Formats: sequence, C-alpha cells, structure tokens
Amino acid sequence: MVDLPQIILRLVLSIFLSGIIGIERESIKRPAGFRTHILVCVGSTLVMLVGTHIFELYKYDTNLDPARLSAQVISGIGFLGAGTIIKEGDTVKGLTTAASLWAVACVGLAVGAGFYFGAITTTFLIFITLMVFTKIERNIKSRRNYIKLKVITINKPGQLGKLGIITGSMGATIESIELQTNDKKSEAAIDLLIRLKDKKDGIKLVKEISTIEGVKELSQR
Repeated sequence: MVDLPQIILRLVLSIFLSGIIGIERESIKRPAGFRTHILVCVGSTLVMLVGTHIFELYKYDTNLDPARLSAQVISGIGFLGAGTIIKEGDTVKGLTTAASLWAVACVGLAVGAGFYFGAITTTFLIFITLMVFTKIERNIKSRRNYIKLKVITINKPGQLGKLGIITGSMGATIESIELQTNDKKSEAAIDLLIRLKDKKDGIKLVKEISTIEGVKELSQR
C-alpha cells in the first residue's frame, strides 16, 4: 500500500510537472492555462492513487479491475479538451492545447502509479515540443505560401467579415485569427495567418485590406 509520504510526493510532483506545461500555455494566452493543467494532472494522479488503494483493499476479489478508473480519465479528458477547440469557418484552433491536456492527464496517471522516470521524461518532451517545435513549425509555414498580417481597425461589426470576403475572393484561406479589442480607443487588433494561392498575391492582398474603411494600420509580420 502506498504510504502517506509517497501520496504527498506524487501529488506535489504532479503539480510541479503539469505547472511547467501550464505556464507555457498560459504565456501565449491559451484557454486552458496554468491552473487547468495542474487540476487535470493532480486529478489524474489522485484517480490512479485511489485505484491502487482499492486494489490493495480488495486484491483477493477476482472481479475487481482497478484499471477502469484510470481508463475513465483518458476518455473523460476528451470533453475538457473539446472545450478548448474553436472552429471558425475552415480554421480550427486549440488542438495543441487539447492535446497538451490529454498528455498532462497521462503524466498524472504515471506519477500516481509511481512511474517517475516516465512522467518526468514525458513532461520534458512535451515542453520541448511546445517551445522548440513551434518555432520549427512557423519556419516551415513561412517557407510556403503563408503571410502574417496585423490589422488595427476601428471596433465595429462587420470588419472581420470584410477581411474574410477579400481573402476568399483571392482564393486565400485564413489559417488562424486572433482578435484583441481596446474599448478605450474603440479599436481592434487582428492577427492573421493567411495561406495564399500564390505567394505573389501577398502584395495585392495587403493593398486590398488597406482599402477597407476603418483600417487604421496594417503591417506584415
């Protein structure tokens, strides 16, 4: 049976490991950040500890399957992950955050089972994937027909629709979009990642967007 010091160690370790991943997600303002990742991991760790405890109490019961508890964590995390996924037209955001929640839940189960090496190594690999591979992914996209734009416009209904119409008319696709509003200035900052049909269309696209009424500033990133 797992003693009290081991229980405390595993719960604290799960907070530390998941916190590392959560901080990275929080730093880029994702829906599931620091606290969410910690709660998922600690909960998963506790479920594994409870499963181990039940097995020790009823180990002579041949009909008992303690693995069912941990299996429910894996299936149940899907509902939470689905809440971080946002679909806007042909663009889907939040898949990486949903995947990180699932991975953190697995780390929690590993910690709860006492598989420290696997949990720590996996956390390190997840962190590297989120931090380093993101830059590699951006470099790959930048070499293809992609353009990044930052649009500062007056904050009024219909501005996003106008951007979509211009983009679609040129056969381009908005891969991702981030919107931040400034109520004091009545402005909206829109970050766009657009996949062009032809790299040469970038100049024309910028010119077309700059003609939209209410656009105050337009820059290519």
